[in-house]
Amino acid sequence: MSSQAALFWNPRFAGEQYAYGSAPNDFLKAQASRLAAGSRVLSLGEGEGRNAIHLASLGHDVTAVDAAHTGLIKLLQRAARESLTVTATLADLADYAIPPAHWHAIVSIFCHLPPALRRTVLRDCVRGLAPGGLFILEGYTPRQLAFGTGGPKDVSLLLEPDAIRAELDGLELLHFAEVQREVVEGSLHTGMAAVLQVVARKPGPTAA
Repeated sequence: MSSQAALFWNPRFAGEQYAYGSAPNDFLKAQASRLAAGSRVLSLGEGEGRNAIHLASLGHDVTAVDAAHTGLIKLLQRAARESLTVTATLADLADYAIPPAHWHAIVSIFCHLPPALRRTVLRDCVRGLAPGGLFILEGYTPRQLAFGTGGPKDVSLLLEPDAIRAELDGLELLHFAEVQREVVEGSLHTGMAAVLQVVARKPGPTAA
C-alpha cells in the first residue's frame, strides 16, 4: 500500500531531470570531512540520491531511505553508472526502524516531516547513533515562507530552532545556526533561503 509520502514524491521524482539537482547539498558537502573513513551513514528522505552518491564517492557505507521508488531507482541507476555502492531502502519514515547505536552518521537534508513524526524520528536518530556518531541536518525554518524559494508551505513542517534543539536532547551540538544563504538545488530549491544547519555528536568514544 502506498503511503501519503510515496503518493506525493513518486510523481515528483519520475521525470528524467533531478528535481533538486544532481550535486550534493552544500552544507553536507562542507561537513563531510568530519566523518571518519568508511563510516556507516544513514540518509533520511534521500530522494533521487544526490547526497548518498556524494558520500559513497568518499568511501562511506551509505544506506538511503525514501518512500518514493522513483527516486531510489534513479539513485541506483546513477550509482551503477558511477561504479558506486549504495543500499537503497524503500520505506516511509513512519514505518522505518532505525537500529540503536549503529550509525556513525545520520543525515537529514531538507527532510521535512509532520511534527509528531519528526519528534519520533529525531528521538530515534539520537538512539541510532553509535558513540561519537554525528547527526547532520539542514532544513528550512518558518522564515523561509517570506522567501518562497522552495520547501513546504505548511509552517508545521518547517524547523523552528528551539524545537529542534529540544528534540536532539542527548546530543552535543557542535554547530547549530539559523542562517540565510543562497540555495541552488535544481529548479525547486533556488534563491535566498532561511535554513537551520546542525551538526551534533553522540557523546562517548568514537567507535573504531
